[in-house]
Amino acid sequence: MLIFPAIDIKDGECVRLRRGDYATAQKVAEDALQTARSFEAEGAAWLHMVDLNGAKDAHPVNASLVFQVVRKTGLKVEIGGGIRQMDTVAYYLQNGVSRVILGSAALRNPAFAKEAVRKWKEQIAIGIDAREGKVAAEGWQKTSTVDYLDFAKQMEQIGAQTLIFTDISRDGMLSGPNLEMLDRMNQSVSCRVVASGGIRHSADITALKALNLYGAICGKSLYEGTLNLSDAISAAGGQDET
Repeated sequence: MLIFPAIDIKDGECVRLRRGDYATAQKVAEDALQTARSFEAEGAAWLHMVDLNGAKDAHPVNASLVFQVVRKTGLKVEIGGGIRQMDTVAYYLQNGVSRVILGSAALRNPAFAKEAVRKWKEQIAIGIDAREGKVAAEGWQKTSTVDYLDFAKQMEQIGAQTLIFTDISRDGMLSGPNLEMLDRMNQSVSCRVVASGGIRHSADITALKALNLYGAICGKSLYEGTLNLSDAISAAGGQDET
C-alpha cells in the first residue's frame, strides 16, 4: 500500500484544516519544497498536494509552488483543488505533475471527468469527499444529495482507475479513518481506493492495509508527530505501485 504524505497550500503556506473548515487553517511548515524534500528523504515516493485557494476559487492559485516541488524533488506529485477544465489538467500534466485529482468538477460535470479519464487514463484520480455519506464539493463548502457509493460506481463506469475517499468528519481530527466506509467502497468498485482523513498512528496504517487499499494519505499526523513517515511506509509494506 502506498503512503501519500500531504501538503495543503493556502495563501502560499503549508497549512492543515479541521474537517475542511478554512477558518481553522493552521500553518504547519515553513516551506513546501523543504517539507517535500524531508518526506522524500524519509522514503516517500508520492506526494499529495491540494491547492486550497484553488478549490474555493475554481482555478489554480498555487501552481508555481506545486511545479517547484515537481522540478526540485524526485517525488511523483498528485494535485487537487480547483481543476474544472481540460486545459487546467493539461497545464499540470505538461509541467510534470504525475496525477490530477478531479473532485467538484467530476460531481458537477461527469462528462468532463469522462473525457479527462478517456484522454489521460491513470493520470486522473477522482476525489470523493463525503459528509454523512453524501458527496461534498466546492472546497467542501457545499454538500450534494449524491451518495458516495453511487458516485464511486458512476466514476468506475466512466473508466476512473483511482478514487480518493475522504470522510470529512474525520479529516484533520486524528480520530482514525472510517474503515467501514472505506471497506464498503473498496468492495463495491474495481477502482484503486486511497484512504484520506483521520489517520493518527501506525496501527491505522496496518488496519487500512488489511482492507487491501491502494494507498493512504497522511497529513496532520505527520505534522503533529503522532505518525512517523518511515514507520508508516514500513507498516504499509513499502512503496511499490502493485
